[in-house]
Amino acid sequence: MLPLFVLAHFGHHLLTALPIPLLPMVRSDFALDYTRSGWVISAFTLSYGIGQLPAGWLADRIGPRIMITIGICGVALAGFLVGLSQTFVMMTFLLALMGFLGGGYHPAAPPMISTLVELKNQGRALGLHAIGGGASFFLAPLIAAAIAASWGWRGSFIGLAIPTIAFGIFFYMILGRWGAVKPPEQRKKKSSYASSPTPRRFHRLVSFIILSNITGAVIFATTSFIPLFLVDHFGFSKETAGAFFAFIYSAGLWMSPLGGYLSDRWGRVPAILTVCFLAGPVIFLLNLVSSGWGIGLLLIVIGMIIYVRMPVSEAYIIEQTPEGNRSTVLGIYFFGTMEGGGLLTPVMGYLIDRLGFYLSFTIAGATLLVVTFIFSIILLRRN
Repeated sequence: MLPLFVLAHFGHHLLTALPIPLLPMVRSDFALDYTRSGWVISAFTLSYGIGQLPAGWLADRIGPRIMITIGICGVALAGFLVGLSQTFVMMTFLLALMGFLGGGYHPAAPPMISTLVELKNQGRALGLHAIGGGASFFLAPLIAAAIAASWGWRGSFIGLAIPTIAFGIFFYMILGRWGAVKPPEQRKKKSSYASSPTPRRFHRLVSFIILSNITGAVIFATTSFIPLFLVDHFGFSKETAGAFFAFIYSAGLWMSPLGGYLSDRWGRVPAILTVCFLAGPVIFLLNLVSSGWGIGLLLIVIGMIIYVRMPVSEAYIIEQTPEGNRSTVLGIYFFGTMEGGGLLTPVMGYLIDRLGFYLSFTIAGATLLVVTFIFSIILLRRN
């Protein structure tokens, strides 16, 4: 089942990967400034985060099959309607609907995947699952740019929505035929963390989630403006900037399973602290590159940080949470990341409008360094 979950993850993100790389075209179509451009991304991101909370709660109570299907087919249907939108208000509303419906996938899928493997290999399995998302975010901008060159950004949404709906229906039937994903024999003995949580472990879990959420939110808010940065700072065409954005997610094709594997061997806390400490300096270095190759390299490094953080965080939450509440806690975790990113994106746009890219990226990088230093003291003291 794991390869099918990788494909499901790919299908889920095929439409959600489009708003940022297509943002330069949307901006030109509706004559937006940086602040309003940030709200385009936030319309999707904020609703995506909100959708995680009820989806996680429902997945623990009615089962993950329906929520995963809504997370694939619902996103595709809303994305299809985005492609038909003719006004800024209509497009924004439909992006918000796409985000809310997409909230069903991530809280439901990781707990199912965790039942497929031994406890010691959970990080690796979740890393393999992340390949689907990385491949989608890598390929979708390239495909969308090619489609948009002939039929515009709306054609990209419509063209990718149709096969996604078809796959969502297929995967729903496969899950029904499979029944429930049954835990193997080695999973019957649960970890001590999941079976007997303590206040100390709870505090560590909360600290871990906050650090991961803040890092993910700041990275998301920064990378949301990368296509516009490439157009305005480097003189890229809108289509090239959208395709170049795919460099970030190329790392997901290989770094996520490696990051999951290393966290299985070295521990989740050392892995998360490593990538969080790297994030701040890498964002600052965006100010210093002067060539397309330099920016491409930094975007790959940002992608490496993203795709180590995700499986490590999911594996840690599953380990530290009782089985009946895992989707709920994962929903809270994804809610924090998405809401944080959604709120910070227009703030980043406002800073860029007022201060420019250099100071805005500097503030973002310095914030991550300070936050990581504070939470590293908390996590290592309790480690």
